[in-house]
Amino acid sequence: MSDIPENKNEDQYLSEQNQKNLDLFSPEKDIIKGRKIGDKSVRFRKMNFKGIKKIEPGAYEITTEAEPKSWFSRVMSKLNLTLIGTPLKTKEEIHERLTKIKGLAVFAPDNISSSAYATEEILRSLMLGGVGALMLNIPISVTILMLLVIVTFSYQQTIRAYPKGGGSYIVTKDNLGSLAGLVAASAILIDYTLTVAVSISAGVLAITSAFPILYNERVVLCLVAIGIITIGNLRGIRESGNLFTIPVYYYIFAMFGIIGYGLFKHFTVGVPVYVAKAGITHAATSALGFFLILRAFSSGACGLTGVEAVADGVGAFKPPEGRNAGIALICMASLFGAIFFGISFLASKTGIIPDPAEAETVISQLTRTLIGTNWYYYVVQSATAVILLVAANTSFADFPRLASFMARDKFLPSHFGFRGDRLAFNNGIIVLACLASVLVIAFKASVTALIPLYTVGVFVAFTLSQAAMVVRRLRLRDKGWFAGAMISGSGAVICAVVMVVVGISKFTLGAWMVLVLIPILVLIFWNIYLHYKRISEIIMINVENKEDCLKELSENIINHIIIPVSDITRPVLQAVGYANSLIGKEKQNTMIHAVHVTDNYEEGLAMQKKWTELHTGIPMYIIESPYRRLIRPLMHYISAIEKRGKKQKTFITVLLPEVVSSAWWKHIYHTNVAFILKGVLFFRPNTVVISFPYHV
Repeated sequence: MSDIPENKNEDQYLSEQNQKNLDLFSPEKDIIKGRKIGDKSVRFRKMNFKGIKKIEPGAYEITTEAEPKSWFSRVMSKLNLTLIGTPLKTKEEIHERLTKIKGLAVFAPDNISSSAYATEEILRSLMLGGVGALMLNIPISVTILMLLVIVTFSYQQTIRAYPKGGGSYIVTKDNLGSLAGLVAASAILIDYTLTVAVSISAGVLAITSAFPILYNERVVLCLVAIGIITIGNLRGIRESGNLFTIPVYYYIFAMFGIIGYGLFKHFTVGVPVYVAKAGITHAATSALGFFLILRAFSSGACGLTGVEAVADGVGAFKPPEGRNAGIALICMASLFGAIFFGISFLASKTGIIPDPAEAETVISQLTRTLIGTNWYYYVVQSATAVILLVAANTSFADFPRLASFMARDKFLPSHFGFRGDRLAFNNGIIVLACLASVLVIAFKASVTALIPLYTVGVFVAFTLSQAAMVVRRLRLRDKGWFAGAMISGSGAVICAVVMVVVGISKFTLGAWMVLVLIPILVLIFWNIYLHYKRISEIIMINVENKEDCLKELSENIINHIIIPVSDITRPVLQAVGYANSLIGKEKQNTMIHAVHVTDNYEEGLAMQKKWTELHTGIPMYIIESPYRRLIRPLMHYISAIEKRGKKQKTFITVLLPEVVSSAWWKHIYHTNVAFILKGVLFFRPNTVVISFPYHV
């Protein structure tokens, strides 16, 4: 090419010319004819596109999508805009971070809401040993508070060590290895899923306690609640924080109000004694032994769920992330401890006995005993229902974030790392909603049936996380390493004991499912990682190695473009023109031919004759299929072509002309053979499929 400047090679010159020709904003030339023959003028029009901004040559920023054409697409677009909100730019992520107050509202509901049923689960377990066993409620509650302090302090260390977040998974993976990290991740993911099911079920139970007429509709109410929380989280973490801040603090103030009133009466005139409903009996079914006490302790230890949530979501806080997350963690643990012990203390002093039918919660019984069924009773019940429903929001904030960490490390499909319009991890949110809905339906929204599955995973993660922190302290030996290692070590031992107790005491009640599911999930995650690793080894190339890259670019490839033809139509002829445009005049190693599959050889010859008379420039081959099959003979033909060229690398390009109707439902009028053929060819090596749509 004589017009190439001396200081540029041919490839560089052609690349610059192509970039110039493809520049969206380069002026467009219009040739305007004059009134007289031969008169013409040239006009250059400046191009403008709505929502497209040129950053620099070869780079654009597109802030809006193309306008949807069909009425269905327009309706869905408006619905998405209404429910989810306007899209946010990636650089706006810093403005979506949470303050300490909103962070507490997003990550604390799981833990704080546990106070609504932790005492009840202790009492239900103790009731197996008879009414006299309820005197152990307060000692067990105090023991749980001591464990809470140890776990909280340990996670404070985790936040300081990992200020970008990651929680049990990252800590365990970095210090104990990938397999241990996957065990922790599996346990936490199970815990988050169960948190949604348990919290929503408990919240609906609080509603049905106040309005018994709704009890039979509890599963439907749970599914509606899951749907609302899902939409709230798809709007982004800051939006969910705005949405759920009021309910969280509403519960905190409501519970401090009733607990404060109860304590005031206890230390002045004394609290009233609970009177059980007529006809309810409470016979002992088990001896009050050490195992029963451990079972009650493990049931109440479910209140510690959610302690790890803040450590998992450190990155969602405003800078300084670590400091703000640490303050939120201490506030969360303090609020839970105060409310939980207040309920346990007053339940013991009033002599509350849990309802064996689960029709009324312990909080409802306690409030009714202290103040009757006046307006504040309904305030407490509504606050309890709301916090239990909102508690699921913690899982919706952390499950997708943890899944994104695992996707980054290739232990989960990369879809989980995708952020939606509002910078939320949409796929993780939707998967969590679906899994929780299945659990609610399967267990009929029964809190007592779901609780045995709940606590095991939590303490597996607690144990591994704190053991990992011990290893880290011993390895780094930084300031305060010995005290930190001792605290984390004691926490690991206690959590391991609780884990074993929970596993044994709840095994036959459903904990076995979690213990079986954890290794299955680990196996799945590891296989996903091996798949990504294998694919990476095959497809990745060192771009610094120019010779290796040039070898891939210059490899001599034979390309056969095959156009299946059922009849000579406009779409087929346009597809032929398109195929010729791909290779230009110098066809070299590319061969194009049409193929007609028929069960009538004479009709096929007639078709071939008509094709030849059109002078398309490409041959047509007839394939007779006596058994009236289309796809199998075509696949056999493709394999034969590839086999002939086995000495050189051969690609088969199948160009499929297909008619696309304006209305989606009109597709059922057509055979859609092209759609089926694309599905078959997609998994065939060295095969490229090109759809050539002809819109009518």
